[in-house]
Amino acid sequence: MAEQRGGRPIAASQRPTGGDKAIATGKKQYFRRKKVCRFCVEKVDDINFKDSKMLSSFISERGKITPRRISGVCTPHQKRLAEAIKQARNIALLPFASRM
Repeated sequence: MAEQRGGRPIAASQRPTGGDKAIATGKKQYFRRKKVCRFCVEKVDDINFKDSKMLSSFISERGKITPRRISGVCTPHQKRLAEAIKQARNIALLPFASRM
């Protein structure tokens, strides 16, 4: 009866969690620091599409715009950042995709 094959699923309250495992094994738990918006900290009002060096730090190697959950930028600044990146791409300051 150690394993359950088929039948009904285990209720959420009966499932083991990662926290229980960390306490039982005695490992240290590491908490990720809350990301703060870089533009809010520096009090940047407008994001310039001509600043390709700054914009390129928010683009992945494949040419995709980095999502908020990874970059740590707040929603209003992420929207302005995406628009600035798109403008920079249209006037060929930034690539649409990376070279293969």
